[in-house]
Amino acid sequence: MENPCRIILVDDHSLFRNGLRGLLSAHPEYCVTGEAASGEEFLALLPDIDADVVFMDISMPGMPGDRTTERALEIRPDLKIITLSMFGDEIYYTRMMAAGAKGFLLKDSDFKEVVDAIACVRAGGNYICRELLTLLSGRLRTPQRSQSFIDGCDELSAREQEILVKVCQGLSNQEIADELFISKRTVDKHRANILEKTGCRNTANLVVYAIKHGLVEI
Repeated sequence: MENPCRIILVDDHSLFRNGLRGLLSAHPEYCVTGEAASGEEFLALLPDIDADVVFMDISMPGMPGDRTTERALEIRPDLKIITLSMFGDEIYYTRMMAAGAKGFLLKDSDFKEVVDAIACVRAGGNYICRELLTLLSGRLRTPQRSQSFIDGCDELSAREQEILVKVCQGLSNQEIADELFISKRTVDKHRANILEKTGCRNTANLVVYAIKHGLVEI
C-alpha cells in the first residue's frame, strides 16, 4: 500500500477538528500529522511537519484563511489546500481560490466528498463540493454579458466560450448540441479544445477557470 496521505487540520473549533480527525483516522490511507487553531499557529508549525493536504477554515481569529493560504504556499508550494467553511457565500471561495486553494467544501458536506476532494487535489485537480458547484453554475454570465471574460479568454473562440458556459451549467454534450442546433460530434470537438486550451480536467476545474476570468457574477 502506498504511503498514507499526510493531513493538517486548521480550524479554530476543536470539536470540528476532533470530529474530522476521527473520521480520517478510521481510514489507513490517511494520517493526521498536525492541527492548528489559527493561521498563525499553523504557519509556525508548518516548517517542522510533513503534509500533503491541508484542510483550511476560511474565518478564524487573527489571520484569515486566504492570507494563511498565501503565506503557507510561499513556504511550501507543493501543499494542496482544501477550503472548509460553514459559509455558503461564494465570495469566500473566490478569495480562497485566488489565494491558491485547490478544493472547496462546506462543513456539512458528506464525508464521501471529503474523500473525493482529497483524491482529486492530490491528482492535481480542483474540487468544488456539489452544493457550491450548483450555486456557482446558476450564477454564470453569458459571454455576451461579460466583456472582462471575453478579454481574458482570447485563446477561446466565441463558440468555445458559449459552450464553456453551458458545460459549467451542467449540460451534457448532447443537450448543448440540441440547444445550439449543431451536432454532438461538433460539441465533443469544441469541448476537447476547451479542455486543452484551459488546462482543465473536468467541470469543477472549468468552473474555477470561469470564476478566475469573471464569468461568475459575484
